[in-house]
Amino acid sequence: MKMNIREQSLEKHYEWNGKIEVVSRVPITNSEELSLAYTPGVAEPCLEIQKDYDKSFRLTRRNNLVAVITDGTAVLGLGDIGPEAGMPVMEGKCALFKEFGDVDAFPLCVRSKDVDEIVKTIYLISGSFGGINLEDISAPRCFEIERRLKEICDIPVFHDDQHGTAVIVAAAMLNALKIVKKDIKDIKVVMNGAGSAGIAIAKHIMNMGVQHITLCDSKGIICEGNTKLNSEKAEMAKITNREHLTGTLADAMKNTDVFIGVSAPNVVTEDMVKSMNENAIVFAMSNPTPEIMPDLAKNAGARVIGTGRSDFPNQINNVLAFPGIFRGALDCRAREINEDMKVAASYAIASLVDDSELCEEYILPKAFDKRVGKTVAQAVIAAARKSGVARN
Repeated sequence: MKMNIREQSLEKHYEWNGKIEVVSRVPITNSEELSLAYTPGVAEPCLEIQKDYDKSFRLTRRNNLVAVITDGTAVLGLGDIGPEAGMPVMEGKCALFKEFGDVDAFPLCVRSKDVDEIVKTIYLISGSFGGINLEDISAPRCFEIERRLKEICDIPVFHDDQHGTAVIVAAAMLNALKIVKKDIKDIKVVMNGAGSAGIAIAKHIMNMGVQHITLCDSKGIICEGNTKLNSEKAEMAKITNREHLTGTLADAMKNTDVFIGVSAPNVVTEDMVKSMNENAIVFAMSNPTPEIMPDLAKNAGARVIGTGRSDFPNQINNVLAFPGIFRGALDCRAREINEDMKVAASYAIASLVDDSELCEEYILPKAFDKRVGKTVAQAVIAAARKSGVARN
């Protein structure tokens, strides 16, 4: 009997015994090479770094090293499975960093759910790295962890579940809007899912020009004045849903142009898609089962459809974003990854689909398109320098 992909993956993980390894960049085959790479010669670069902290980026691999860090509380669609159980995902992320951005990354799984402990732990080890990639940390804690680390660290801190997703969704939306011939400033967007990804997507597309957006969570439309909202949702309620709509997701989807789902399987019906405006865009990204299957959305009148899956057209995949974003941030030694850099990344990704190629089933470059990492990195570097956060 043929194994399914999950069974094959488990078998391979037993075979691989880990997806990454440490490989020496220097020869150590005789006494002279040993003396150069280690004692006594290594004392000299140590003293140079003692005199000038910035030389740690030139005399060590720190300039190309990113920490991929989780507490295991929101791993893929598996939830709070613990830091050790999240390790296969972190290793996989590190492999993607290397393959798609030539960035060396190291997985770190922190055995704590305490925000103060996690922030302190990451800060104390940050001097070993050129960037921090937070991964699979549950909301709303992830917002505070990222915010506090950005305040105290002098290297980029980036929560990919939030910002990588936002960058890709925005790139997909830019090209989808070309197809349906709608202006980003005029469209009405409804989003289902107001966790880390949903809130980041909303902020990012608003930063890019979206003026009308309504957020929904499992309880329905998020509206200002609802005292039961957590702090992050309450803040978003102040800048979204300016019509003060209330009700269900079905109510929110009426007469909208774009649906973005980062929520749960099968929560959108054909009737809900039919209630949207003509030439609707549907990005149903719940994995492995989307909010609505592409064929149903198409039958209901959606013009452009994207999911998080590789077996359907228009996969909205973070691997198009984070390797190039970090590649650029590391190369110009950016102090942070700011909004301008993320906007530049979205436009760079969208630009790789030529107008002559653009169609309903091809709005994003493929994951293995060799142009992606370099193009995103160049755009990020330019934006970092223009916004004043680059140190090179």
